[in-house]
Amino acid sequence: MTTNAIRPYRILGIQQIAIGGPDKTALRRLWVDVLGLQVIGHFVSESENVDEDICAIGEGPRRIEVDLMQPLDPDRKPAVHATPLNHVGLWVDDLPRAVEWMTANGVRLAPGGIRKGAAGHDICFIHPKSSGEFPIGGEGVLIELVQAPPEVVTALGGPAGSCRPGGSGGAGEA
Repeated sequence: MTTNAIRPYRILGIQQIAIGGPDKTALRRLWVDVLGLQVIGHFVSESENVDEDICAIGEGPRRIEVDLMQPLDPDRKPAVHATPLNHVGLWVDDLPRAVEWMTANGVRLAPGGIRKGAAGHDICFIHPKSSGEFPIGGEGVLIELVQAPPEVVTALGGPAGSCRPGGSGGAGEA
């Protein structure tokens, strides 16, 4: 992959951070009771071994989720509590094109492909580890790519087609 390749997508900003623990009671005590985040939803998935409270800071397209997660079964995988900072979610303006481009350029994606996430947006994950076939991974960090809805693209993305070589074309870039 060349660093001057033009990407057919833009990373717009942080969509979420996900924090895991053996029991979300302590996480709620800090993030909700002390820091004042609002609980805006709840998500339980047997296949993902997770019981999570979806909290938020900010409003509208600039809202960032803070997901507080505990495993349904601490002895089963995925172990959402084994790494306290479970993953970082990034808004993407065109998730299918991003996945296609990343795959063609050696990025290892986690199994499962594009699917609906806890908040209802299409998502997929960059695997935390690279492989022989896909030499680019998250270097120990699981990264969730989240399809941004139109209002987020408008608020954070600027004009369409503003991707530049060597940069994401997203907000905050000089």
